[in-house]
Amino acid sequence: MVEKSHTAGFWPQLYEPLRNFGTRVADWLAPASDASSDEAAYRITMELPGVEEKDIELSVNDGMVSIKGEKSAAREEKGETWFFSERQYGSFSRSFRLPPDADGDKVEAHLKDGVLSVTIPKRDKAAPVGRKVAIKRG
Repeated sequence: MVEKSHTAGFWPQLYEPLRNFGTRVADWLAPASDASSDEAAYRITMELPGVEEKDIELSVNDGMVSIKGEKSAAREEKGETWFFSERQYGSFSRSFRLPPDADGDKVEAHLKDGVLSVTIPKRDKAAPVGRKVAIKRG
């Protein structure tokens, strides 16, 4: 039988809503994205307004598609009696786990009008996902 003590009771419950706060904030600030599929491929679209192609890194490792980048924008306006300056800087990172039938070796990506489109083709159903390993003697 496990007994609750004063250290295992009220105080941890009080801080429970804050436990994953950092993860929630990161998800909230991450670029909006959609994932979908059809018979031929999986597709990921991500809104990246103002981000240039050279500032985006897309990688596929261990069944994960990772998209990382950095956004930097600055704007200044001057008038006869006023001055306005605005800057936005920040990095982002999103990862998506690929299903077993996704072909991570044939990923394609296109950036157009601030939207990144990633296409991951599905493997041919006739092609085996695994491989047979020969057993050697001795």
